[in-house]
Amino acid sequence: MLTLADVERMTREDGEGWGYAHVCRVLKLTSIIGVDLDYDREAVVWAVHLHDWGAFPRHRQPGIDHALRSRQIAEQDILPQAALTAHQAALILEAIEKHDYRDERPVTMPEALVLREADFLDFLGVIGIVREFAWGPNNLQVCYERILARREIIQARFTLPIAQQIATQRLETMQWALERLFEESRGDL
Repeated sequence: MLTLADVERMTREDGEGWGYAHVCRVLKLTSIIGVDLDYDREAVVWAVHLHDWGAFPRHRQPGIDHALRSRQIAEQDILPQAALTAHQAALILEAIEKHDYRDERPVTMPEALVLREADFLDFLGVIGIVREFAWGPNNLQVCYERILARREIIQARFTLPIAQQIATQRLETMQWALERLFEESRGDL
């Protein structure tokens, strides 16, 4: 049987340094924004750990969206070996599949909602800016434009009240930081 400790270890090993740190931030955010929700917390912890595995080099497959690939890995390789109920597995799979900010399909379960909105929050604020630049390429203008585009898509997608409050704060911080970046680059990123 695979345990959550095994999945955590594999996330650390395969996540290229960013994967596990992202999981820790998203886990903290789920506990904050989901405080008033009735949801399966164990299922969310598993989903948070597994939601980006399809983006890890070991599991990535060209032409397959990382969320779908993450779901495939969870469904085929991980969850059958875990001591979880069939209902928990279904919750985990929906949360993984629909977590990406580009996926506009509605979520039907609170587990998917809390993962999705926590993941969205991790793209905002200073951490969101730093993540974009860390991904590269070594071209400030390209990264800057990607930050603006992602922010534009995400900012209106929050539905959970606490997530909306955190998003508002992070968007203000992000705006301030991007203005400073633009000023310091003298408009020539």
